[in-house]
Amino acid sequence: MPHFLTIEGYNRLKTKLDEMKTIRRKEIALRIKEAKEFGDLSENAAYHEAKDAQGLLEAEIRRLDTILKNVKIIEKKDSPNQVMIGSRVKVDIQGREQTYSIIGSAEADPLNGKISCESPLGQALLNRAPGECFSYDGPRGKINCKLLETIG
Repeated sequence: MPHFLTIEGYNRLKTKLDEMKTIRRKEIALRIKEAKEFGDLSENAAYHEAKDAQGLLEAEIRRLDTILKNVKIIEKKDSPNQVMIGSRVKVDIQGREQTYSIIGSAEADPLNGKISCESPLGQALLNRAPGECFSYDGPRGKINCKLLETIG
């Protein structure tokens, strides 16, 4: 399955991955080396903490590698009248006006108006046109909405 990213999101993840592979790996390797010098590894808390940090780092490197290998860059949308991944929309959600960008899950940040195309609202918005009323299942039941406009 592709991971949808804006070009900015792709560059941000690529930079983060490069930093993890070059800087963070070396830092953790040094922590492990220093901890080994304390002697008995079975009761060496610094060593175990460093090894745990190494495991978490490697898992995150694998996760980011997978995302970047399966990335689909979100292009600027051609149709201003239909919601697609990459669209910015203004929505009336049960009487409250909200503005969102529809993006991939790797970049989602709902508190800052960036919702995943895989989220319930994101899925409900896809392929809609301004003026359409729709609903989706939220945590507390059906939520009624109206797509007010797509923003260039």
